[in-house]
Amino acid sequence: MFLLRLTLALILGGISVSVPARDYRFSDAHLHYVDFFQESAGMDELLAAMAAAGVEHAMLSGIPVAKKWHEDEPKRPRYYAGDDANAYWYSATDVLVAHAYKQLPAEQRERFHPFLSGFNPNDKNSDAHIRRMLELDPGLWQGIGEVFTRHDDLTALIQGDVPRANNEAMARVYHLAAEYDLPVLLHANITSKRERNPLYLAEIEEPLRNHPHVRFIWAHAGTSLEIHRHQTKLDFLLPTVARLLEDYPNLYIDLSWSVLRPYLLDKHGRADDAWVQLVSRYPARFMLGSDVVGRFDRLGDYLQEFTPFLDALPEEVAQRVARDNFLAVLPRRVRPATGQ
Repeated sequence: MFLLRLTLALILGGISVSVPARDYRFSDAHLHYVDFFQESAGMDELLAAMAAAGVEHAMLSGIPVAKKWHEDEPKRPRYYAGDDANAYWYSATDVLVAHAYKQLPAEQRERFHPFLSGFNPNDKNSDAHIRRMLELDPGLWQGIGEVFTRHDDLTALIQGDVPRANNEAMARVYHLAAEYDLPVLLHANITSKRERNPLYLAEIEEPLRNHPHVRFIWAHAGTSLEIHRHQTKLDFLLPTVARLLEDYPNLYIDLSWSVLRPYLLDKHGRADDAWVQLVSRYPARFMLGSDVVGRFDRLGDYLQEFTPFLDALPEEVAQRVARDNFLAVLPRRVRPATGQ
């Protein structure tokens, strides 16, 4: 297993002091086994990437939509934003995830935590579909998500209406999640690409308030690459996240890559003091994810990029963020001991 074991030399008053570097173990709280074409590099590549990066546990999910190769497009797109063709809700993504999971030996299955995602968040039939999936494979699914609601240009491309995290269909899903003790990983952008205010805050806050028995993992803390491209940095993000954490003990924050810059690290790669203080104030409420999509060669790179921020945290807090907090939100029946 790859783990950082360098020694840092500190010069204090002319005296060289050796301080062992921290040795992080990871849980990947946000990982897509397939891409937007429902294709994957496969479990062997994923296991190799996890071994190289020191990832002991991983959330395992599909992609709830499939990108169409439209009749009028001469080249097959490589990503959902590759052309103007639509995407459509794709329930078979969960079949692919379940099949890959079931092929693993029992000792390897313990490291993976499948989340069910293949449903339409605008369809009030979705909770019935999810219940059928849970009953078909009792005990297999350990969470719901990533649920795509507000999601940049993707939700504009998906056939049908733009989903909201606070609509009636999702309320039915949240009741089911509480019944089965399942956490919900929810992608809900806090604003649009243009508005410099928390335009869609109510869409995440209403479920937090109305479903206190559901553990919500907010993907990317409501941010995205597209928002960054247009707005660079949201000044209201940190105080808003801080207030929500104070008000809603059922909220957890996924710090996957779009939060890393420009929030956790500055342009010089130094940890932001305000975010260090916030994570230290709520040491059980933050987790890391690679957000890789069907290809796993950069999984370790994405997680290792968090090292400067983790190093700025108290060591016990850093290890909770890197590994333990994700495990703690899983259903009680499968929750591993944090020391394992």
